[in-house]
Amino acid sequence: MKKFNIRKVLDGLTAVSSSSSTTAQTGTPKENDVVLETLQSEYFQLCKTVRHGFPYQPSSMAFDPVQKILAIGTQAGALRLFGRAGVECYCQHESGAAVIQLQFLINEGALVSALADDSIHLWNLRQKIPAILHSLKFNRERITYCHLPFQSKWLYIGTERGNIHIVNVESFTLSGYVIMWNKAIELSTKTHPGPVVHISDNPMDEGKLLIGFECGVVVLWDLKSKKADYRYNYDEAIHSVAWHHEGKQFVCSHSDGTLTTWNVRAPAKPAQIITPHGKQPKDGKKPEPCKPILKVEYKTTRAGDPFMVLSGGLSYDTVGRRACLTVMHGKSTAVLEMDYPIVDFLTLCETPYPNDFQEPYAVVVLLERDLVVIDLGQIGYPIFENPYPLTVHESPVTCCEYFADCPADLIPALYSVGSRQKRQGYSKKEWPISGGNWGQGTQSYPEIIITGHADGSIKFWDASAFMLQVLYKLKTAKVFERARGKDEKQNTDIVEEDPFAIQTLSWCPESRMLCIAGVSAHIIIYRFSKQEITTEVVQLLEVRMQCEFSDVDSPDLGGEQTPTLSTPGASSTPQESEPPTQSSTGSNSSDGARDNIPCLQVRSSPLKQSPGYQVELVIQLVWVSGEPPQQITSLAVNSSYGLVVFGNSNGLAVVDYLQKTLLLNMGTSELYSPSDPYQGQPRSPRKTRQPSGALCDSNDGPNTSEDRCKSPTSGSTSPCNSDDERKQKFIEKVKFKSRRFSKTVANDFAKMSRKISSSSEQRPDVEQKVQRCHSATCVKRLCYLSEVKAAARMTQMGGICKTKSCPNSNAKDNSFSRSRSSSVTSIDRESREAISSFYFCESFPRKTDNLVSSCVLVGTTQGSVMMVAISMSPGGDQRMQQPVGISSGGTIARLKGGILTMALLDATGTLLPPTYESWYDPNASDEEKEKSRRRRPASPPSSQDGQDSQFAVLCSEKQAKVLAMPSQTRIYKHNITETSFVLRADVVQMAGANCIACFCANGHIMTLSLPSLRPLLDLNYLPLTDMRIARTFCFSNLGQALYLTSPTEIQRITYSQETCDNLQEMLSELFTPVETPEAPNRGFFKGLFGGGAQSLDREDLFGETAAGKASRSLAQHIPGPGSMEGMKGAASGVVGDLARARIALDERGQKLGELEERTAAMMASAESFSKHAHDMMLKYKDKKWYQL
Repeated sequence: MKKFNIRKVLDGLTAVSSSSSTTAQTGTPKENDVVLETLQSEYFQLCKTVRHGFPYQPSSMAFDPVQKILAIGTQAGALRLFGRAGVECYCQHESGAAVIQLQFLINEGALVSALADDSIHLWNLRQKIPAILHSLKFNRERITYCHLPFQSKWLYIGTERGNIHIVNVESFTLSGYVIMWNKAIELSTKTHPGPVVHISDNPMDEGKLLIGFECGVVVLWDLKSKKADYRYNYDEAIHSVAWHHEGKQFVCSHSDGTLTTWNVRAPAKPAQIITPHGKQPKDGKKPEPCKPILKVEYKTTRAGDPFMVLSGGLSYDTVGRRACLTVMHGKSTAVLEMDYPIVDFLTLCETPYPNDFQEPYAVVVLLERDLVVIDLGQIGYPIFENPYPLTVHESPVTCCEYFADCPADLIPALYSVGSRQKRQGYSKKEWPISGGNWGQGTQSYPEIIITGHADGSIKFWDASAFMLQVLYKLKTAKVFERARGKDEKQNTDIVEEDPFAIQTLSWCPESRMLCIAGVSAHIIIYRFSKQEITTEVVQLLEVRMQCEFSDVDSPDLGGEQTPTLSTPGASSTPQESEPPTQSSTGSNSSDGARDNIPCLQVRSSPLKQSPGYQVELVIQLVWVSGEPPQQITSLAVNSSYGLVVFGNSNGLAVVDYLQKTLLLNMGTSELYSPSDPYQGQPRSPRKTRQPSGALCDSNDGPNTSEDRCKSPTSGSTSPCNSDDERKQKFIEKVKFKSRRFSKTVANDFAKMSRKISSSSEQRPDVEQKVQRCHSATCVKRLCYLSEVKAAARMTQMGGICKTKSCPNSNAKDNSFSRSRSSSVTSIDRESREAISSFYFCESFPRKTDNLVSSCVLVGTTQGSVMMVAISMSPGGDQRMQQPVGISSGGTIARLKGGILTMALLDATGTLLPPTYESWYDPNASDEEKEKSRRRRPASPPSSQDGQDSQFAVLCSEKQAKVLAMPSQTRIYKHNITETSFVLRADVVQMAGANCIACFCANGHIMTLSLPSLRPLLDLNYLPLTDMRIARTFCFSNLGQALYLTSPTEIQRITYSQETCDNLQEMLSELFTPVETPEAPNRGFFKGLFGGGAQSLDREDLFGETAAGKASRSLAQHIPGPGSMEGMKGAASGVVGDLARARIALDERGQKLGELEERTAAMMASAESFSKHAHDMMLKYKDKKWYQL
């Protein structure tokens, strides 16, 4: 444990890195005031843990029928392995090439992968983190198909040239035995048969190999005699081949939608030709061609007709029809429609032996965006209920939050209400992919992940113990009227697609209060209840947040503004509550300008709300004089105060959701006090301005501070002249582009750029007007209006991921997506300061205060931190009747870059989380409410004799500061980065202490101690190549973090040394010892007369003795890191060094042995040459010249 004295920080007790610095300011607490810091750099280490979700862009699939393990390969070279629920594994090929085929070594704990870069790899699955043992890279041929017979060590590899090579999977060396395409086909054939599309051995005779070429030629090759026994020719291209288990027939699928059945001994013509989906002409002609049948599988049963499963083959007249899987069983044909295109499918059978009755029981269908398992044993072919968390991308993820160490009763409560939402009609059988075992880790604290989606849904996930399971799904779009036809649709939407998309959310785990903000400038407050209710009228509060502008100062424009608490029926006519000095129509005027109209319409019919989260209040921002409302940039809810605070580029608003009233609606500039040194300086007025056509962002205003550095939020100004006509055209152009921009939400979350953009002109003589009014409930409200001239606005789209160590600390990564364009030379752009962060706390609003009170810390995109004081009644009936007072305490600090997160510590460095009210069921009886309803007491002590008793922790895109409260004196400062900027910052709990965790745009992850801001960790985790990572990176307590690594997958990481050390124990186990089923009984007569399966000693055929060595230039063997990694993990210190030295000696000995072999071969060649020369000399020794 190390002691830090605030006065001695400048003497070198804090570490200083080359790229960042920490400084302290003296004269704050007394010299004997010491903060004990327990966190050390040894507590931190960074590593990936698990990956959840559906494999992005899948390309291939394989199944081990004995181990019950499913493997899926992707186009990015990733491997995802699945066992029973909770057993998942992720690994990656270094090359990143697409996985074209996978082959299990059945019940051996190994997997062979073939990639598009013509390499094959052997994976060891017997360790918790699979590793590559061997690799083989082909240099002259392209791999098209692989086949590994059951219980064989010889892998057949078909190539694009039509040749087949054979690889020993134990040593990963090529055999000298090669099947050349020109020997396989008939000599009379004049054209190349094309690539190899299929390889399989006869189920009853391992010495017969069936080879399918793309052109339609199938060859039955005799491995012993090295020649073709039969050749089968068909006019259409082949896509796949499947054997009957008796080895007497096989089926081919073709490009014209036909299936041909061939008898092995009758190659002249097919025994049967069928077109499953073709229309049969009455005149007996050939059916019309259909789409290609991409794959067919032929599976037999003992008790009934065989199953034939195929994909594709639909008629060409089924335009727009979804992909289908066809199951043919006897005389019945079932066509099963899929939601997405089919990538691959596998039929799961009871036996791994190909020469026995297969007894199929399920079909695994891999789709482009889903995994479906069909039960073949029940009528109607129902699907199994999928236990994997593969629905993360059901609708594109637009925001997420991560909460570690939640209250213990949360997960059971969410599960109980979520279990009622499950679909019906699933198969009653157990999930067939049931291999592997769970990890035995000690990490037992509850973890919850919340994801918001583009369709307005919110999902709660149980993320405990490295697993992921959906708990509960909330559909926020139910609150609003559903979209009607185009003719009836209102034109007040600010986005054309996904108007309900979740932009940000705030959640209090203790009180279970949930507050969400959507892209249509709407906010919904939810309470959690276990009882079902029907809400007759949804409570609605409309808020008019605006920036007034006029060339001539007019007192009438700054009139009083009063929000309305109305029913949905009256929501579109708020003019009753508007003051007489402010004209308002509440609808579209004759000139097309929209005013006082929300973007969405709240439903007017009764709303049935199931147990779970139920609507408490809906808040909507309305159009102002033809301008759409600016979207919400920050949000926080506090259950103890009963308040919701939110902000955007126009300012902030505070809503009392208990009294359903608006307490404060203030422009950002009004938060500064008149004597505030950080307030923007006035500028000379200009009569005319010319807006530019470039769409650039500007969220930072003028900065007179010398240490202000340009962050992504900085803007530029450039004066020029224009006329009103060009200005109006530009504004219309921006509006049009903003609507078009929203269409990208449904296509790809990566394109859902979060644009907080407003190119605005601010009047130099801003007139602040504060007026008081009384609503119908006699509640006093403070309403502020700022007169700001707006040139253009661009709608921002969601894609925000916030994670908070406490429920009310909001950190936004909006800075990363802002434009840094310097091409704006024709517009005087003065930034509009947006609200970026909130934090509820019990602190000192002003320097002179000695007692703590309720406050809200407000952070802006220009780096200002303001304090807003809240005064309210203690609780009970007085809280519902007495008004809540709000007052601004001015700026307490200024940092470089936009504010990302804020927190409060006590004098000992302990985190002071926001107060909260324990959860109670709002629909329970009053007695039960009073029993469970209690406010958590405020823990901060009072300040006596001018002493500082708190630390305010502030972190921005560039630096972090710690202030002593209430003196507001800076005692620590740390420049996090000079060349980059922070995307995500959170105050988190770690090893019983607190620290700041940061993720920078340059890929670095850093942690800083508190309160001294001492660097503890600084690692370059990953270069920021994807905007999705920037928006979704989340830190949580206890060393946990996550981000969306693809549109469908969540990657979890840890920055805790303890978790990294115990990772092996926590991870699930893929391979479990299972006995291989017995081979099928051949029977007495089959054994007597030789009718059973014929075995083959492949070693005699393919071994080096019989087949010789393959050409060294054909393929290159690459030793894998698997065995080395396993040894490194098992040994350390001297033992590890000795083991590595032994491996190096073995490799050296192997190289010496190869050299010796080459020398011996050269000596044998020289000896042979000498012998032949001697024989030649003896032959012609005694002959005359004319006898030669």
